[in-house]
This record gives sequence, C-alpha cells and structure tokens, in this order.
Amino acid sequence: MTVFLIALNATVFLLEPTGAGAGLEAFALWPPRAISPDSPGFFLRQLVTYSTLHASFAHLAFNMLGLFMFGREVERVLGARRMLVLYLASIVAGARTQLAVLWWLTRGAANPTIGASAGVFGTLIAYALLSPERRVMLLFPPVPMPAWLFATGYAALELILGISGDAPEVVHFAHLGGIAAAAVLVLYWSHAGANRHAG
Repeated sequence: MTVFLIALNATVFLLEPTGAGAGLEAFALWPPRAISPDSPGFFLRQLVTYSTLHASFAHLAFNMLGLFMFGREVERVLGARRMLVLYLASIVAGARTQLAVLWWLTRGAANPTIGASAGVFGTLIAYALLSPERRVMLLFPPVPMPAWLFATGYAALELILGISGDAPEVVHFAHLGGIAAAAVLVLYWSHAGANRHAG
C-alpha cells in the first residue's frame, strides 16, 4: 500500500504540467466561499484529492521520502488495509482541520491547500506509537533519537509555528489534524487488540 500511495502521488505530479493535468485546481482543497477569482469552489472530493497535488518536485520528494521511511513499517505492523484507512483518515482530518482554521482566521480569503503531508505526519505518529524506541536520524543535524521523541518534537514544532503564524505557506494545522487522527486510530486498534487477547 505504501508503494502504491507513492506511485499515485508521483503519477499525479507528472500529469500536473501536461494537458492531462489541466483543471487540477479543482482538486486542490478550497475553503467554502473562498474569496478568489481562481477558486472553482469547494467539493467534498477535495478532502482527499488535495493530498495528491504538490507544488514542486522538492515538495513531492520530501513527502514521499517520509512516507517511504515510516509507511513501510506501519504497513508491516498494521497491514495494508489499516495502513490505507490510517492514511485516508489523516488526510481527511488534516483537510477538515485546515478548513476550520482558515475559516476562523480569514473568513473566506484564502489560498488552496495541496500536498500529502497530513497523511505523512499521520504515518509518522503511527510509527512512533507502534515503535517508540526505534531510532530515527534527523537530517539536519544528523542526530539519532527515539521515534517517540522525534514525533513529539515535530508535533510541538508544528503547533508552535501554526500559532505563531511563521511560515504561513506551510499548512501546520493540517499536519496536526493528520497527527490527531492517526493517533486516535492506532490507540483504538491497540486497545481493541488488547481486549480481544484478554477475552
């Protein structure tokens, strides 16, 4: 499933600058009643389709690297079906969180949201919950740390940046929505599994 999701995102990215990608702005996540001449309006499909669009190769590569690094282990533990459920729940929760924050902050004047990062952050927190002591290496600087510390630090940074308004082009609250949805699912599945074994 992880490889399929990476291939899907890569394929859509290759289609974006071609004729096959014409009109892709309709698949980005637009706030309802967005005040923009480019807005095609909000459609329910955008809660999912926005995650397959990326602004640049670097944007795509960073997200797919994270999905590859953490998704394979999450899929190994949870299975392909639950991995897909977790990923979709993360991107939908990320979209809904982003829309709620944009409505509250801008009352309609906003740009569209794109990118798979809510799903990637959901996969990261799932990895940390399933394998908390596994070592994760930071890229800058290259410092190893337990997965739980890496994920907790990243989530805290997203919250701080989101509240402060720094890097407004990054959808920090979508990341947090993805994290929350994945955490709820993993904890629910773990609790249900423990009860089943106890019974």
